[in-house]
Amino acid sequence: MANRFYELEVAGLKRSLPVLNISDTLAIAGFVILGDTEMVEKSAAELAKKVPAGTEVLMAAETKGIPLVHAMARILGMDRYIVARKSIKAYMEHPLVVEDESITTKGKQMLCLQDADIDLVRGHKVTLVDDVISTGGSMKALEELVAKAGGTVNGRMAILAEGDSIGRKDIIVLADLPLFKAE
Repeated sequence: MANRFYELEVAGLKRSLPVLNISDTLAIAGFVILGDTEMVEKSAAELAKKVPAGTEVLMAAETKGIPLVHAMARILGMDRYIVARKSIKAYMEHPLVVEDESITTKGKQMLCLQDADIDLVRGHKVTLVDDVISTGGSMKALEELVAKAGGTVNGRMAILAEGDSIGRKDIIVLADLPLFKAE
């Protein structure tokens, strides 16, 4: 159980986030949007205002990006959005696969696009959406999937930029989230 907290303000909301050790030297504030309808809806509304012009498709990685990209697509009147899955599913006949390393996931993980989603990306401008951009590993993997599918990355968006991603000029975020020393 966490004994310290970070007070976050984003999209007009306040949340007290537990600060949790993820290694002997590093701790992060646990920002989880799954189940937080208010955070998803308000963040999606704010990000939807900032979607780069020309965006034709929104794309997120499984899992925490799904409610956010869904809400953004609904607000923007988009009929579909794309989710890069973390494993190859039986219905994927010719999936595109890339490997990803994330600060919150131990070891390597894969991201996959199914055939129908590859067709939606090909020749289109895609904006990538996530809850938090930290090391940029997930964004890089999504970018690689878009390139392999024949699309163009039109923008990169997240609710929060964390650690080294704070201050990046190539991403659109609503707020910054610092990293912490482990205790």
